[in-house]
Amino acid sequence: MIQLTRLNGKSFTLNALYIEVIESFPDTTITLTNGHKYVVKEPQQEVTMKISSFYRDINVLSLKKDTEVFGDE
Repeated sequence: MIQLTRLNGKSFTLNALYIEVIESFPDTTITLTNGHKYVVKEPQQEVTMKISSFYRDINVLSLKKDTEVFGDE
Protein backbone atom coordinates (compact mmCIF):
# COMPACT_ATOMS: atom_id res chain seq x y z
CA MET A 1 0.00 0.00 0.00
CA ILE A 2 1.20 3.52 -0.74
CA GLN A 3 0.25 6.78 0.98
CA LEU A 4 -0.99 9.53 -1.38
CA THR A 5 -2.69 12.93 -1.10
CA ARG A 6 -5.87 14.01 -2.89
CA LEU A 7 -6.01 17.50 -4.38
CA ASN A 8 -8.16 18.62 -1.40
CA GLY A 9 -5.26 17.76 0.95
CA LYS A 10 -6.72 14.56 2.42
CA SER A 11 -4.34 11.62 2.50
CA PHE A 12 -5.36 8.07 1.64
CA THR A 13 -3.76 4.67 1.14
CA LEU A 14 -3.90 2.93 -2.22
CA ASN A 15 -3.10 -0.68 -3.05
CA ALA A 16 -0.35 -0.26 -5.67
CA LEU A 17 -0.93 -3.76 -7.04
CA TYR A 18 -4.07 -2.50 -8.81
CA ILE A 19 -2.46 0.47 -10.59
CA GLU A 20 -2.62 0.17 -14.36
CA VAL A 21 -1.69 3.66 -15.61
CA ILE A 22 -0.15 6.83 -14.14
CA GLU A 23 -0.46 10.03 -16.19
CA SER A 24 0.20 13.75 -15.72
CA PHE A 25 -2.42 16.13 -17.13
CA PRO A 26 -0.62 18.22 -15.39
CA ASP A 27 -2.13 16.73 -12.20
CA THR A 28 -1.08 13.15 -11.57
CA THR A 29 -3.94 10.80 -12.44
CA ILE A 30 -3.82 7.15 -11.41
CA THR A 31 -6.07 4.64 -13.18
CA LEU A 32 -6.67 1.28 -11.51
CA THR A 33 -7.33 -2.02 -13.25
CA ASN A 34 -11.03 -1.68 -12.37
CA GLY A 35 -11.25 1.72 -14.13
CA HIS A 36 -11.39 3.90 -11.01
CA LYS A 37 -9.30 7.08 -11.27
CA TYR A 38 -7.57 9.06 -8.54
CA VAL A 39 -6.06 12.53 -8.97
CA VAL A 40 -3.25 13.16 -6.49
CA LYS A 41 -0.90 15.99 -5.48
CA GLU A 42 2.27 13.92 -5.73
CA PRO A 43 4.18 14.17 -9.03
CA GLN A 44 4.25 11.11 -11.28
CA GLN A 45 7.91 10.38 -10.50
CA GLU A 46 7.24 10.34 -6.73
CA VAL A 47 4.30 7.96 -7.18
CA THR A 48 6.50 5.67 -9.28
CA MET A 49 9.19 5.67 -6.57
CA LYS A 50 6.59 4.84 -3.90
CA ILE A 51 5.31 1.95 -6.01
CA SER A 52 8.83 0.58 -6.54
CA SER A 53 9.53 0.81 -2.81
CA PHE A 54 6.25 -0.98 -2.03
CA TYR A 55 7.07 -3.76 -4.52
CA ARG A 56 10.50 -4.24 -2.92
CA ASP A 57 8.93 -4.34 0.56
CA ILE A 58 6.62 -7.18 -0.45
CA ASN A 59 9.37 -8.90 -2.50
CA VAL A 60 7.71 -8.46 -5.89
CA LEU A 61 10.90 -6.85 -7.23
CA SER A 62 14.26 -8.52 -6.73
CA LEU A 63 17.33 -6.77 -5.36
CA LYS A 64 19.09 -4.38 -7.71
CA LYS A 65 22.15 -5.76 -9.48
CA ASP A 66 24.50 -3.42 -7.59
CA THR A 67 23.16 -4.51 -4.17
CA GLU A 68 25.51 -6.68 -2.16
CA VAL A 69 24.53 -10.26 -1.50
CA PHE A 70 25.71 -11.81 1.75
CA GLY A 71 28.31 -14.57 1.43
CA ASP A 72 31.25 -15.15 -0.90
CA GLU A 73 29.62 -17.18 -3.63
